[in-house]
Amino acid sequence: MRNITGAEYAASKYIEIPVREEQILIDFLLKQMGISRNRAKDLLAGKAISVNRKQVSRHDTQLHVGEVVRISRHRQNTMLLNKYVKIIYEDKDLVVIEKSEGILSMASTPKQYCVKKVLDEYFEKRHFKCTAHVVHRLDRETSGLMIYAKNIETARLLEENWHEMVYDRRYIALLCGEMKQDGGTAQSWLKESKSFITYSSPTENGGKLAITHYHCLKRNENFSLVEMKLETGRKNQIRVQMADLGHPVAGDLKYGNGRNPVHRLALHAFRLNFIHPKTNEKMEFETPIPLDFAKFFN
Repeated sequence: MRNITGAEYAASKYIEIPVREEQILIDFLLKQMGISRNRAKDLLAGKAISVNRKQVSRHDTQLHVGEVVRISRHRQNTMLLNKYVKIIYEDKDLVVIEKSEGILSMASTPKQYCVKKVLDEYFEKRHFKCTAHVVHRLDRETSGLMIYAKNIETARLLEENWHEMVYDRRYIALLCGEMKQDGGTAQSWLKESKSFITYSSPTENGGKLAITHYHCLKRNENFSLVEMKLETGRKNQIRVQMADLGHPVAGDLKYGNGRNPVHRLALHAFRLNFIHPKTNEKMEFETPIPLDFAKFFN
């Protein structure tokens, strides 16, 4: 049996595929539709899959010969339309989002607009009895991938086992100046002052050890496009350590040199790979390099 093409899927309200052999649902979807595992799970979470007209959400549902799998083109009432928050993946325990610059991860004062508020309103609209639990943060002006737990148990598992569960977390940044070295490791101790300025020291200063591995992807005499992999996750870690190297993040009003060619902090969390706290599956997400970062290079 031939696979369903993207054009056929898009041209209809739904497609129906008969089951020709015993297998689990996710393997069937991967084989028949040629999609990624995360995309298949997104369809399941979005209530887009039914077997013999009965809606299913478990990826390990056993399929039997003669059954018919229906894939709906339109997910049922699951789309979040918000200029600051895009849902990349969602299941009953957590949600992975891409945050735009200009919004807080969580409120610092009552009723403040933030990603958590956006998600809570989204859950309420869908009549979900859950709220968004923050397990890590991005600065207001940093964009990129984030995880929010949908229940306390998942939040606890992520918070207590963060360094074991999150095995690859990377950022892309547009840095000021031409970085001569191809890459390296920045290591320093970071300590925050009473005025919320983070100070860096090459020797222990009572602060927290911060380690960032970096690799220069592109460069010219004005800017460098650099990928960073965090070994630790300290507040303002990348911004402070890159400034220490003489290449502050473009648009960084706090630790930078005033250059702001993209009218924002040029820092984006583009990769987030982790072990799912409930299913123990590897979850891998990646977003493209922002166009306003790349436009300075051929």
